[in-house]
Amino acid sequence: MTLRLAFMGTPDFAVPTLAELIAQGHDIACVYSQPPRPKGRGMALEPGPVHKFALAHKLPVRTPLSLKNTEQQELFASLDIDAAIVVAYGLLLPKPVLDAPRLGCFNLHGSLLPRWRGAAPIQRAIMAGDAETGVMVMRMEEGLDTGPVLMAERTTIGRKTAGELSDQLSRLGADLMVRALGALERGQVSETPQPDEGVTYAKKILKEEARIDWTKSAREIDWLIRGISPFPGAWTEAKGERLKILYAEPVSGTGAPGEVLGNDLTVACGEGALRLIKVQRAGSRAMDAADLLKGFPLPPGTKFV
Repeated sequence: MTLRLAFMGTPDFAVPTLAELIAQGHDIACVYSQPPRPKGRGMALEPGPVHKFALAHKLPVRTPLSLKNTEQQELFASLDIDAAIVVAYGLLLPKPVLDAPRLGCFNLHGSLLPRWRGAAPIQRAIMAGDAETGVMVMRMEEGLDTGPVLMAERTTIGRKTAGELSDQLSRLGADLMVRALGALERGQVSETPQPDEGVTYAKKILKEEARIDWTKSAREIDWLIRGISPFPGAWTEAKGERLKILYAEPVSGTGAPGEVLGNDLTVACGEGALRLIKVQRAGSRAMDAADLLKGFPLPPGTKFV
């Protein structure tokens, strides 16, 4: 059944859901996204991925800085929509906005709630060493990711990076949202309140968290590297130059923390060692460690700090 919807999202993660809603024939009354941001050397304003996708599909786009003022709330209500679909939008929805759609507002969240409520659930799950995660469709309330859950999909994390896991969850989530909307319209979905136990919060990634502390175990550093790869990327310094480490594998090895142990760019940690696999020099592209060593030798004994 066709629904009249507002879609609210900003980054790449949200695009598959918007695409699937369009493909299913839903009427997208308006797309809300974060305002264009300065980008590149010229710092020209550039719309985000959802904004660009919406324009390409000739959908109306609104980019308010806030939804707290009465004018914006009245504009939203005037859309006369069945539901609002929210995927990584970046703004909190005040009660007048939450109450405006006929069926309500529904969020696609990239974790197994109530674990990792908040801004960076995919990254935090990897950084904490979680074995699994998932996506959930929840009814939005005034609280931060506190609403009842309509549907969920789970997946193992394995050795995925945040980028790889985000891509997977965005595809799972797009299908999940379409199924949840269909069940909701048919009255065939039950809403399960989140438990009070197990609540954790996924705070934004801070710049200082990205620097590798080689005194930590190889396992912990591996979680960090995969958890913020490809962006912002875990980093270290060698020979006075900053290097991003985008992928590594825990291996056996002992030495002083941060010491290069072999010609394959194995680095000692506080416990165990990591073999660096994908790296990036400042101002350069990501490359295999073997290619890095051709132009930037890091022989055994070199120290990462």
